[in-house]
Amino acid sequence: MTSANASASGSGGGSLRAAGRLSLVDAAIEQLRGQLAEGRWAVGERIPTEHELAERLQVGRNTVREAIRVLVHAGMLVTRQGEGTFVRSTSDPAAVLRGVQRSDVRDVLEVRAALEAEAARLAAVRHTPEDLRRMRDALEREAAVIAAHPERTGREATVEHDLEFHTAVVEAAHNPALTEVYRYFGASVRESMRAAFGDHEMPEVVVATHAALVDAIESGDPERAEAACRALLAEPTAAVEQLLAEFAARK
Repeated sequence: MTSANASASGSGGGSLRAAGRLSLVDAAIEQLRGQLAEGRWAVGERIPTEHELAERLQVGRNTVREAIRVLVHAGMLVTRQGEGTFVRSTSDPAAVLRGVQRSDVRDVLEVRAALEAEAARLAAVRHTPEDLRRMRDALEREAAVIAAHPERTGREATVEHDLEFHTAVVEAAHNPALTEVYRYFGASVRESMRAAFGDHEMPEVVVATHAALVDAIESGDPERAEAACRALLAEPTAAVEQLLAEFAARK
């Protein structure tokens, strides 16, 4: 270690180590990401200037600037014109999503169920006539597909319309953050189930329980809406549990 590196490493308690010469931008990103995860700077705190970070990392300011740009794009940092760069999050959202992708179908389905149950409660008190129309239209299209293709009931033929219905329920909560998180988990559940079981073994759709959820939301009663949502989700959850047990028995 050079004297400059030793000085940089020893100052400030846990300050950044010098980045290697290979893939300097990637190394700088990892150094900064690690320091953020360790709490070197608190959320809302301004991080050192590009010049200071370049000295600590023993790289050029352009390298630091590019690393900061990547972390801003990742949602960990935010740059304010004329003020500097501040910590937005100490967790890398991409790493969180990768962790979700490595989870099994049961885990992801349980999280989706929790999100959807809360969305149903909120939808009961926040829904608009347009929200109800979207739910019923999606349900009608789903029922039409089931009637036209009874041999494919609840499977790949209805996946698109079923997702449309559940998304309409969540959007009726009028919480953009909840909607975005749900969209991700909805897609993750679908892909996990297809990967694990194949389209031909997807759990069947029961239209009656879907219609009961719309009625409960329309009633304006949050408890009734949540109960209807959990009743709806109990059927596919039980089906997944059975499929998982059968899959495990075949291994």
